[in-house]
Amino acid sequence: MSRRTTPVLALATAAALAASLAGPATAAPAPAKTPVATGSGGAVATVDLDASRTALDVLKRGGNAMDAAVAAGATLGVTEPYVAAIGGGGYLTYYDARTRRVHTFDGRETAPRAMRADSFVDPATGTAIPFDQAVTSGLGVGVPGTVAQWDRALRAFGTRDLGTLLKPAIGVAEKGFKVDQEFHDQTAQNQARFADIVPTRKLFLPGGRPPAVGSTFRNPDLARTYRELAQRGPASFYRGRIGQDIVRTVQRPPVDPAATRNVRPGLMTARDVAAYRALSPQPTRVSYRGLDVYGMPPSSSGGSTVGEALNILNRFELDKKDPAAALHLYLEASKLAYADRGRYVGDPAQVKVPLRELLSRGYARERACRIDPARAAQAPVAPGSPDGRYERCPKPGKTGAALTYEGPQTTHLVVADKWGNVVAYNVTIEQFGGSGITVPGRGFLLNNELTDFTLQPPAPGAAPDPNLPGPGKRPRSSMAPTIVLEKGRPKLAVGTPGGSTIITTVLQILLNRIDLGMDLPTALAAPRATQRNTPQVFAEQGFLDRYGAALTAKGHQVALFPGPPAGTIGAATGLEFLRDGRVQAVAEPTRRGGGSALVVRPSR
Repeated sequence: MSRRTTPVLALATAAALAASLAGPATAAPAPAKTPVATGSGGAVATVDLDASRTALDVLKRGGNAMDAAVAAGATLGVTEPYVAAIGGGGYLTYYDARTRRVHTFDGRETAPRAMRADSFVDPATGTAIPFDQAVTSGLGVGVPGTVAQWDRALRAFGTRDLGTLLKPAIGVAEKGFKVDQEFHDQTAQNQARFADIVPTRKLFLPGGRPPAVGSTFRNPDLARTYRELAQRGPASFYRGRIGQDIVRTVQRPPVDPAATRNVRPGLMTARDVAAYRALSPQPTRVSYRGLDVYGMPPSSSGGSTVGEALNILNRFELDKKDPAAALHLYLEASKLAYADRGRYVGDPAQVKVPLRELLSRGYARERACRIDPARAAQAPVAPGSPDGRYERCPKPGKTGAALTYEGPQTTHLVVADKWGNVVAYNVTIEQFGGSGITVPGRGFLLNNELTDFTLQPPAPGAAPDPNLPGPGKRPRSSMAPTIVLEKGRPKLAVGTPGGSTIITTVLQILLNRIDLGMDLPTALAAPRATQRNTPQVFAEQGFLDRYGAALTAKGHQVALFPGPPAGTIGAATGLEFLRDGRVQAVAEPTRRGGGSALVVRPSR
């Protein structure tokens, strides 16, 4: 059978599927939350058991990987509302088993047409407004892209309509889910600002405090919003009442009159929302150790930066018997790739991104010459010149742009179906809790993605910054949903949340699996470090304990990752197609409370 059912079959089964998806397939007890599952017939890994079960049920009832990913994403909007919601956006990478091609879907938020390079600058001071005021504001809210992305992706590769796939999430929103420690803690982190926004306080602080661990959390407003989407389609979001409610909320944030917080209004209009379009650009692709690694192109910097670093590492032999030496090279390659990311990568609709040259072998050879296998280069290092005229080892240029802040509060899921289609999907609203602003009566938070722009324009004479705000512009992202093929067939899929650490986390997992010989569960659970062209390498405690001394001896300044969450980098999910035909789904064993991996037909 192909990746997609025929239209007749899809129509014949849609009613039965719609009726069944609102609840579990059987009356069997709920499976325990486990980070690794191996078997056949399809697989899924997410951060959340409800979302994983939703995806698994879609797969069991004949839906494909795209159907399952959208249904899981909608459920995460209920159970993980501080990181995944229809008030945000994301990136999706898809492998189509029928054609053996990889496709991408860009659902990144866009700036209003009234936004300019200095929109975040306080005219009274000439400097960017305080970051916390940019975050908790209408000014930081981009036009949400998730619903349009779902629609475009399902039209291209889905076999079920959006209304059908929203039914499980509607059920969870109505019946509720059990509050765990992670949800409670994320609410507590946001309590002060949530309390100042009336609909946010009403929804997420019942009784004026975070929901207790073990209590049931319901969101009837979101259930009603999903029902409207199911009945009226994406047009209700972008040209209907939902969009109108979003614009009204952005322009006049519903702040408690007694609050002293300065919540600035935004620039978004109904025209901005109606003009939004999800995109489907060509994926990035590099060859690494005989594998083809596909990633997300700009507006994300994920595919270009992961790909450039892999190209640089391809210039070296990495010995799994000497992991400290391999990790030194990984950190140095990351440093160089991040320097180029900051200098050259932005929204390709508005800036010229030299993507082909950034991912060329000639440029990788030129950049690799900057690496001393015995000694770390002092960071920040300068960007290179991806101009097509590559020398053996040119002199370094001027130091590039400083690292811009990106909130690490995102989520990632992977799905594979019985036909061999694969999805890697990042969805986000930026911070934990996004802007902190809930659309009244709608049950979802709005993003603060426009704070991913560089908020302060560069000084006169400085190098151009490709990530300044602009009308209709997509802010640069680090999200890197990645699919790896071997001889045209899927081998691995991996991704993670983590803001600007996403790139290094994906890169390190690939290094662990491909070069250091770890199996995928070990590669994903291994302690992490991140080097983003900053003076210090930040790492988890387990990494410091294991490799800190050896890397310090090579000149690296290593320190504990400050978070948030403190001491923890990312929360990845991945899957691998094993040699015997089975698929293995993998989630985090402990980070952020651990994740949930499930397969249709488990095996030992």
